[in-house]
Amino acid sequence: GNVFEDIGVPESGDHMIKAGLVAKIDRIVRERKLTQSAAAEAMGIDQPKVSAMLGGHFRGYSVERLLRFLVALGHDVEISVRPRKRGTARLRVA
Repeated sequence: GNVFEDIGVPESGDHMIKAGLVAKIDRIVRERKLTQSAAAEAMGIDQPKVSAMLGGHFRGYSVERLLRFLVALGHDVEISVRPRKRGTARLRVA
């Protein structure tokens, strides 16, 4: 499930997607051994905002903006829409 839904976070579905995107951003920063300052420069924000975002404070960012950060860090972003296979349709970050 969704831990954010379990603890009663409003808009838990959106928060789960954002958390997945921030986890990808964090992984890229670590893999590339970027400082937070270098990551901030690449994403067009300041270092304290990178620190806060990677520390779990990302509620103020839209999904679109997080996707743009991934692109700024040199990754392609692909959105795929397809019929559900079974059960409830869902959103996920892969």
